[in-house]
Amino acid sequence: MNPQRRRWLMGGVAVAAAGAGVFLAERRWRPQPVLEGAEATFWASSFDSPEGRPLAMAGFRGKPLLVNFWATWCPPCIEELPLLNAFHREQAAKGWQLLGLAVDRVEAVRGFLNKLPLDFPVAMTGFAGTDLSRTLGNPSGGLPFTVVFGPEGRVVHRKIGQVKPEDLAEWAKLA
Repeated sequence: MNPQRRRWLMGGVAVAAAGAGVFLAERRWRPQPVLEGAEATFWASSFDSPEGRPLAMAGFRGKPLLVNFWATWCPPCIEELPLLNAFHREQAAKGWQLLGLAVDRVEAVRGFLNKLPLDFPVAMTGFAGTDLSRTLGNPSGGLPFTVVFGPEGRVVHRKIGQVKPEDLAEWAKLA
């Protein structure tokens, strides 16, 4: 094969590989449909706070709810928590609720919250939270993962990855 033809062939293979990589990455980071029954399961759930008090999800129903799956060992999770805390302070009077679901160990979360207290409730899912997030449309189980429920209890938005101010501004319009 002549050198020019070989370069064209290798370039075509590189473009095809890059396209496949983009497709797979987009699929991994794009929320998938919420599984049938996942919303009902979520609302029927109860998780313990880091202090051990039960926190029933049904108590959050009826108002917009932003649920953020996070962990102390996840740098983008930690980076977005002050932004979420500010959103909670700004939007609570407008009916918004925010809940942090920690996919982590109780001791780690308690220590973290002692250093950076949050104004919104936090509940513990442990590593089972990864499975819960998958049912809500997070195919990789990656963190952070944010779900927005409307007042009627249905999922209206999901985001895999770090929340940005633009996301919160857009979601605030949903209330």
